[in-house]
Amino acid sequence: MEWVSVTADISIIARESGEVWFHTRSGTKEDTDPFAAPMTGVGSTGSTVGLLDGAINLGFAEIEQRLARPEPTLVGYAVALVGAYHTSVDTPRNLRRAAARFEELGRPEVAAYLEERAREETGHDRLALKDLRALGLPAERLVASYIPEGIKPLCKRFDDLCVEDYPIGCIGYSYCLERIAALKQKTDIEKVQAMCPDGIDATRFLRSHSSLGSEAAHVEETIEFVASLPADDRIKVVRETYQSALILAEGYNHELLKSEAEMLDELEQALREALPYHLSSCPSHDERRGARPAA
Repeated sequence: MEWVSVTADISIIARESGEVWFHTRSGTKEDTDPFAAPMTGVGSTGSTVGLLDGAINLGFAEIEQRLARPEPTLVGYAVALVGAYHTSVDTPRNLRRAAARFEELGRPEVAAYLEERAREETGHDRLALKDLRALGLPAERLVASYIPEGIKPLCKRFDDLCVEDYPIGCIGYSYCLERIAALKQKTDIEKVQAMCPDGIDATRFLRSHSSLGSEAAHVEETIEFVASLPADDRIKVVRETYQSALILAEGYNHELLKSEAEMLDELEQALREALPYHLSSCPSHDERRGARPAA
């Protein structure tokens, strides 16, 4: 059995069988609470996946009641692609920075894991750029002048984690994003493809970061690696998985609450030009500005 306290009052407990539950300490005396002290034993893959996925579920549960669920739109997908670019463009550099720190700390096994992850993530930002170009957008100019507001805290979190003196938390952050991506199924990709004009393929990044791509394998590899770490490292990784899930959930919700017109405005203001007509059912900025009441 493994457990991690992720807040002052809540611990996640997992068995090797995969069974998971949440323990609330409210009203429990510390000297009688078996989960008050940090775990010290060796890890297993079954309990590790329970802790990591439990941390993500708990993070998202905190906004479940106010989580927006709008109908998908092509302009919303374009905004998501810009966000995908920003969460992936610095990933190789950040992971190599963390790897170098672990080499300095005499942890070659962690450094090797992070270096391998950096190699695997190299070039993923270019997939997002290709998808934006496929939608008729000036991709490089757009990402240089625009980052969705809900994505900014997530990018900052990863940057900060990778320059810490002991950057083990970057593994928890990466797991959170990869696990969420691996939930995307073929039907999710087909829904996006159905929104695109005929002959347009703008799902390269989405396919790669879904159950159809390498994400599922990355998730399994990360679980095995985290399970092999000392207990103190596993605790830190699980806690960061929870914190990253909180930030991810809040950021996603921030973007999902925007109307199509609001997202269209943001993109057009960043580019200082109207978007291709096929991207939205909303009128362009110029059309809205010059619109007249119907006779």
